[in-house]
Formats: sequence, structure tokens, C-alpha cells
Amino acid sequence: MALPGWLERGVCDLFPAAANGNDSLALRLATAERSGTPLRVKLGIDPTGVDLHLGHTIIFRKLRAFQDAGHTAVLIIGDFTARIGDPTGKSVTRPTLSAKQVEANARTYLDQLRPILDFDTPGRLEIRHNSQWLATLNLSDVIGLLGTTTVGQMLAKEDFSGRYRGGTPIHLHEFLYPLLQGYDSVAIKADMELGGSDQKFNVAMGRALQRHYGCTPQFGLLLPILPGIDGIQKMSKSLGNSIGLREDALSLYSKLEKVADGAIDDYVTLLTDLDPDQLPSTPRERQKAMAMAVTTNLHGAEAAQQAQATAEAVILRRQTDVGDESIPTVSLSELSNLAFPTKAFYLAHAVFKEMGQGNVGITSTSEARRKIQGGAVRLNGEKLTDPNREFQAAAELSGQILQLGKKTFRRIVD
Repeated sequence: MALPGWLERGVCDLFPAAANGNDSLALRLATAERSGTPLRVKLGIDPTGVDLHLGHTIIFRKLRAFQDAGHTAVLIIGDFTARIGDPTGKSVTRPTLSAKQVEANARTYLDQLRPILDFDTPGRLEIRHNSQWLATLNLSDVIGLLGTTTVGQMLAKEDFSGRYRGGTPIHLHEFLYPLLQGYDSVAIKADMELGGSDQKFNVAMGRALQRHYGCTPQFGLLLPILPGIDGIQKMSKSLGNSIGLREDALSLYSKLEKVADGAIDDYVTLLTDLDPDQLPSTPRERQKAMAMAVTTNLHGAEAAQQAQATAEAVILRRQTDVGDESIPTVSLSELSNLAFPTKAFYLAHAVFKEMGQGNVGITSTSEARRKIQGGAVRLNGEKLTDPNREFQAAAELSGQILQLGKKTFRRIVD
């Protein structure tokens, strides 16, 4: 029984992958659909800061996909575990936060997540605070939790083992973190837990504790870490390569247009619903399609279109040092030697065949090919590199600016 495409998209690990006895994720999904009982899909967040970036949205987009498929997203605000701090990826003990700080941070997180998650459809979202059950555990309960795991198992966790080998202190309360996060799965009866690729130890702990407490073990679904706009290191505010969710549409779009070529396909797969096989082959056009889709998702279509238009105008002004009003227009409907659909070299020849005042532009279609291949022709400031690129209709080009060389521009009207 196959899993749906929306579930598998972008996933880097799904465990257990094979059927476990009479149980498998595909079977559990089918049972949920047949019975009308949605799966409970857990995602925990520790509000240790105030800003989320696009890297964080990967996992929330997957949670939204489960919501759209009819399942219940259980978003756990780690107001108790945040006071300890997840040791994952940390080489030193994290500072302790106050309850007041955690609650304030949680409010900002939820505000930033509203464009992504479905907050409004009844039954599609539960927001729980893990202090509801963790703060009520007594010492006997805690000792019972500690008794489910060995020190050797804890030291197998990469972050702990590295610190232990390097002589960096590991405080005992840090061993509690994965146990408490795992206990969240017991408390809310999770069928599935989502996490980043660095969270496998913690998610697996949830499975182990559910089994210990007599619950049906959850499945774990892990998603990759998004590279920053440099395409090299993971997205991080401290590394200066991140894009924040609270940034305005223009800032968001402009930064996405600067994403390194090698990271574009990751952004398309993890941050949009676009079909990568249906996108243009050139990195620049794929980049623009991705930037438009992400900005639309967070700010709406109108704001995204305005951001794209403004960004292109800014680029053009930087390259030309001329105002929009000084660019001559050319009406494609008046060009007798141009019919649609058409290719880029036909367009360039038709527009620049005669440039006025006796000046000769592109004298032939073969010259137009050479100009494009040589990088001398641009559309909205971006090089046209493929002379055979097709344009389907004049309306597709309306308002855009075709450039020949450094100083010759024509604004296209249909």
C-alpha cells in the first residue's frame, strides 16, 4: 500500500519504514480514513527566541499538509521543556529561560505561523502547553521516566557523545529533555511526530516511551534542514543567511531571488507546492518562480506580485540609471514580422530591427541568436541565454523591458 505523494514530498526519514506486525503508516492512514478518525500528528516547539525563519516553515508546511488531508495537528508549546532547552546541536548547556519569557516568545511564534497553519477549521488544530502534564509529575514519576533509559543510550546521542569526549560538561537535567519531549507523545496520544533531521533521537524516544506506557507507538517523520541563501550552511540568523517570517513581502522576495543556484531546487521542494519538473530549466527562472510562490504563501498573491514588480524595477534602475518614463515603448501588435507563439531570437530581431533615427539594431534573426548567446539581450534586467525560449502570447510580455547592450531599452506593450 503506497503512501500519498503529499506525505512523502521532501521527507528524508520515515520510521519505521516497514510494516511492524499488522501496523504500517499506510495501513494506519487507510484505517483513519475508513473510520473517520483523524490521526493525531504531533509537532513540538520550544519558544526559546522571538523570530522564526523560512527554515522553520518546512516542518510546519508538512503539518499543514496533514491538516489539509483531514488529520489533527497537535502543536505543543514547550513552555516547560523550553526552560531546560533542547541540547540537540548545542556544544554547551543552554541558558535557562523564565516562564514569562517563554510565554511571550510563544505568542510571537503563533502570530508568525498563522499564514501557514489552519487555525480556523474546527478539529484541525490543537494547541497544547506541555506544562499541563509535565509540571504535575512528582519525583516518583520522574524516577520512573529516568528508569526507562540508560546512560549509555543517552551518550549515544551525538551531541552528548561529542561533549563527553571533548570534556565539555553535561548537566544531568539535560538528560531529562529527550525524556520529557518523549513523554509529550504519551500525554497527547500521538500517532505521528514530525521533526527535523536532527531530531531522530528525540522522536524515537517518544516511540519508546509510548511502548513503555502501553500506548500504540507513533511513527516518526523527519524533514531536512534548509540551507541558507548562501546555499552552503544551514539557515541561521546568527550566520546571517536567513530570511525571517516577519520580513515584508519585498524584502522576502528580494532575498529569495538571491538564493544560490545549488539551493534553488531544495527551496522549491521544501517551501512550495510547485512541481519541479514543470518549472523552467534555467536557474534564474526557477528562482523567480520559487520566490513568487513562497512570497504568495506568506503574504498573498497581490503583495507578491507587487514585490516582484518593485524588485524588477529596482534592478532595472540600478542597471540603467534611467527612469521608467524615459524608456521608449514598442507595441508588439504593430510589428508585422512577429507572430505568437514566438521565440526569443525572433522577438529580439523584431523589437530591435530598427531603433529609430537611422540607427540599425539587430539586422537579422541569425544576429539575434548570436546577441542572445553572447549575453547582450536582457529581459527585465536578466540575461536571455536561450535564443529558443518560447513566449506564448503578447500579453505575457506586456509591461516588460527588453534591453540590448548597456544603453538600449524598449518597454513592451501588446
